[in-house]
Amino acid sequence: MARRERVIRMSVEQPLWRALSGYRVLTMFYAVGLFATAYDEFDRPGIAIAFYVVLFVWTLATLPRVQSAVACTKRFLAADLAIALTGIVLTPLAANDHHIDSGGPTLPSIWTAGSVLAFAIKGGWRWAAFASTPVAVANLIERGSPARDTVHNVVLVWVASIAIGYVVEVARASERTLARALEIEATTRERERLARDIHDGVLQVLAMVQRRGAVLGGEAGELGRMAGEQEIALRTLVSGGLVPVSRVSLDAAEGAVVRAVEEESDDVDDGPVDLRSLLAPYAAAKVSFAEPGAPVPLPAPAAKELAAAVGAALDNVRRHAGGDARAWILVEDEPGEVVVTVRDDGPGIPEGRLAQAEGEGRLGVALSIRGRLRDLGGSAELVSIPGQGTEVELKVPKARGKAGTR
Repeated sequence: MARRERVIRMSVEQPLWRALSGYRVLTMFYAVGLFATAYDEFDRPGIAIAFYVVLFVWTLATLPRVQSAVACTKRFLAADLAIALTGIVLTPLAANDHHIDSGGPTLPSIWTAGSVLAFAIKGGWRWAAFASTPVAVANLIERGSPARDTVHNVVLVWVASIAIGYVVEVARASERTLARALEIEATTRERERLARDIHDGVLQVLAMVQRRGAVLGGEAGELGRMAGEQEIALRTLVSGGLVPVSRVSLDAAEGAVVRAVEEESDDVDDGPVDLRSLLAPYAAAKVSFAEPGAPVPLPAPAAKELAAAVGAALDNVRRHAGGDARAWILVEDEPGEVVVTVRDDGPGIPEGRLAQAEGEGRLGVALSIRGRLRDLGGSAELVSIPGQGTEVELKVPKARGKAGTR
């Protein structure tokens, strides 16, 4: 199987940066509009016009700066805030006393909030609090006294920016947690796949060597004992496994990064295959195979996994039901799913044996059968009555198979 690495990036910050870019442009035009409607209230309109020219050029020229946390540097934030503060302080020089006393807007108006919000998105609530403080002082200087509306506006900007900064910090922590969870899930799936392969091959060989060595005795018995020890160690390693440390992007705006390793089939043609052709080799003297008269098409990866699950079920029959047990394989091609039933006439499974086996690290049913079907979007039902044999029903939905499998 070829392997490829899929990179998943998660970021709730990027939409905030895009929203901030739009906010800065809209509020810039809004401030100019307010000036135009209250032109008569300005004794020195030239000062205001000069400021708006600078504001217009600055807002448009720095749009790339508010696209990500990396582009929005500390130097840019300081210059942006300085322009906002300059506009607030220039307001008394450009406007008349009536404009100031009546609580008219400052030259930058609500554009100032964009500068503070950039601090909040960049550095969290502490940066927001830092940027809000000089804005509050500048507004008090512009008004000359702590009037009610001025204090109201100052507190509103302060609380809103700190709240947004706090939300950004929480979102960053949530992204890291989610990235960790997704990476653990991907690692768990990979470990289960390896465990299935190991169970179908290496563990069964070690178990057979242990049993035969115990029967033969002597040096073969010692070899069997060592094989048993290695089997236990390998089962422990497979059931535990290692989980890698999650990755975080160097660009905070890109959010957390998860790298998931996926398998790619080496088959040139991954088109549908006839499931019957994969199950027919299991037919033997003591294994009966019943199939539909028409082909049972499934995507190649799904058909191979389903056939491997049938093989694992037959291995359990040979190991636990005895050499004289018979098995039957029945394939049913339903409209929405493919159903494969494996039944034997062995002694059955004692109640609680499967749970005990999983606790001991023997994950044949849990991984080789149920794990495979779960990855295909299907299910595996096991029914066993002591003294009456065991029946395993495997179901794979056709809709999931057409969409493709991992």
